Amino acid sequence: MTLTLERPATTATVGDRMRRPELQISDDVMVDVAIDILRGSGADHVLVRDDDGCCAGLLSRAHLAQFEIRSRLSERIPVRDITFDRGPFATVEMPAATASAAMRARGLAVWPVVDHDGHAVGLFDL
Repeated sequence: MTLTLERPATTATVGDRMRRPELQISDDVMVDVAIDILRGSGADHVLVRDDDGCCAGLLSRAHLAQFEIRSRLSERIPVRDITFDRGPFATVEMPAATASAAMRARGLAVWPVVDHDGHAVGLFDL
């Protein structure tokens, strides 16, 4: 008689599939500076963190599109005062399938991943 042991099914987590964030800015950065950072880097998005270093959200080129025409107004608006993707965020131990479903429901292509203290540790892509 032959006994075969089956391996337990492993579920991929967000932590298994996330990537490190390339860019991060503070939420007190002015809109025109954020535009320059995205243009200069060629990135489509940047993580935003608050005064405590916690993840405040993800700012994309689409969020900044209305400010592309420079004005004195965009020079005086910090990114914290405009609309961008804010929490809730994914966690490292969240199942990747659950995160993917949540992202599709929210219309997100990229989702910040935070630790238990709320600090950004990565980005999860669909």
